[in-house]
Amino acid sequence: MKYAHLADLHLGSWREDKMRQLSTQAFLQAIDDCIQRDVDFILFSGDIFNTSLPSLDTLKIVTKKLKELNNENIPLYVVAGSHDFSPSGKTMIDVLENAGLLKNVCKGTVDPETQQLHLNFTLDQRTGAKITGLLGRKGLLDRTYYQNLALESLEQESGYKIFMFHTTLTELKPKHLEMMEAHPVSFLPKHFNYYAGGHIHHKTLVELPEYGPLTYPGALFPNNFAEVEKYSHGGYYLITVEEKPTIEWIPVITAQHLHLGYDCSHKSPEVATFEITNHFLNQDLTNTIITLRIHGTLEHGRIADINFKEIFNRLYEQGAYFVMKNTAAVQSLEFEEIKIATSSPEMMEEEIIKEHLQQSTLFDKETERHLIHSLLAALNTIKTEGETVKDFQDRVTSETRKLLAQ
Repeated sequence: MKYAHLADLHLGSWREDKMRQLSTQAFLQAIDDCIQRDVDFILFSGDIFNTSLPSLDTLKIVTKKLKELNNENIPLYVVAGSHDFSPSGKTMIDVLENAGLLKNVCKGTVDPETQQLHLNFTLDQRTGAKITGLLGRKGLLDRTYYQNLALESLEQESGYKIFMFHTTLTELKPKHLEMMEAHPVSFLPKHFNYYAGGHIHHKTLVELPEYGPLTYPGALFPNNFAEVEKYSHGGYYLITVEEKPTIEWIPVITAQHLHLGYDCSHKSPEVATFEITNHFLNQDLTNTIITLRIHGTLEHGRIADINFKEIFNRLYEQGAYFVMKNTAAVQSLEFEEIKIATSSPEMMEEEIIKEHLQQSTLFDKETERHLIHSLLAALNTIKTEGETVKDFQDRVTSETRKLLAQ
């Protein structure tokens, strides 16, 4: 048996067309690679899309590639991620499943008496593998699913078992995300052969007593400047089950990457312009993403006085595919220092919510936090193609009213 484990592509997340194209290319390349490697099936642990209602252009590309996968008789098993999830319950995952292009393995029932969640297994016909899992929601709003999960029946099931999840696990958190809230691994059922995680964009593989390999493959393609800077590219896990199972991380490289961290302290904007440009002099930058992180305190002038237009033009003349800069840590003697948070938008959002909780006593702390995250998720939507302004407004109003009525 051989299968692939992918996660966190977030198609549509990049605003820049060139980076959006690379993100899409990573998806196409990974699926083609899985077909060439003759995998029995593919797991995608959430956030194929960056929104529950992706653009038609993105959807056309994905459906065409999934149809090719379907023609090769390679099933795609998924759970919805925190970005795929919609408070209304309507997501593109359901549409693709109804079209027979993938299978959502997050299926089950809630016992009306005990309120326990009983998950069903999806059987892979070719290999006999049994797959189940839970969807993800922002702000750990999936906690109640795990707390009410009927573990015993899952643990007693025989055969080769895979559990898919899209959440943060304490034991799998990388150091740079150690302050992020998380669930303990004990929330998951024991004695599964493989745990296919998503949500954390950092390649991770941990083995603990009574659990099979617990993994995050990382994002299939970096989702922002910091991820390009840190990881350069994405990838996925390839699992081969023979006498001795093997787990191999397969990189998906759609472009090369070069990074420059530049300290502008005690330098004029003119010197900074020259030195940054000179760093890449005579290099072949064809099909290369360039990330520039500038920090320090300029000798005089402002960050705007560094001639980034000239820098970018020179790099593009040398064949660079795309150039990005980050100047958040640059200071000027002419201005007060401004502290900018370096955490992810999700962590910044969580910190702001924590800071302002309980300014009203209308709800208890946990209920208020849950409602805020639910409302943010409902409001984090865009008008879809073909949707009128009135229909869009009615949809958002309807979803928020449902949340406030709970």
